Amino acid sequence: MIGRLIGELVEKTPPALMVDVSGVGYEVEASMNTFYKLPDVGTFVTLYTHFVVREDAQLLFGFADKQERSLFRQLIKVNGVGPKLALTILSGISAEEFVRCVHNEDTAALVRLPGVGKKTAERLIIEVKDKLAKLEMPTAVEFELGQIEVPGAKLSSADNRVDAETALVALGYKPLQATKAIEQAADQLTVGASTEELIRQALKTMVAG
Repeated sequence: MIGRLIGELVEKTPPALMVDVSGVGYEVEASMNTFYKLPDVGTFVTLYTHFVVREDAQLLFGFADKQERSLFRQLIKVNGVGPKLALTILSGISAEEFVRCVHNEDTAALVRLPGVGKKTAERLIIEVKDKLAKLEMPTAVEFELGQIEVPGAKLSSADNRVDAETALVALGYKPLQATKAIEQAADQLTVGASTEELIRQALKTMVAG
């Protein structure tokens, strides 16, 4: 089991990244909420990880903190929720927002995420609600959403839009849906917004409905 990586961040292509640990490059898939917190390429980073072994692949998922990893591990225990869908959920809403949805039994917010139907949303609420205390997740009244400063170099607007659209498609959104969402996000942000900023704004808009 690989539980943690400490090394140099050498690649960032949402939702994938690579961390060089003593000369070995680990390919990691991460939620967008983790991406928002990553430092610039070339900087050392610590990621808490979850290793998945399948017949056709070995996948490593990385998280900025233990709470998000714990929630990911709980999500993949829910019937019908695999690692990819769990990552999509944690990309579309923050761990704190997910907690609020569970406590408020807000299935409407969850079904806006790709791959989450009404039955899956109901299962998520039922099966995760009583586990939140054990996960040491904040309750619905213990958090306040804030703005996260997004690091990273600014590429050309066209390059960033393409990368942002590719990331949304990788997370399960349809190509046309991703293109429209990124176009709307670009209109709401300053010229030259980073890929992460575009994705963050697009996801915020889509989840808000």
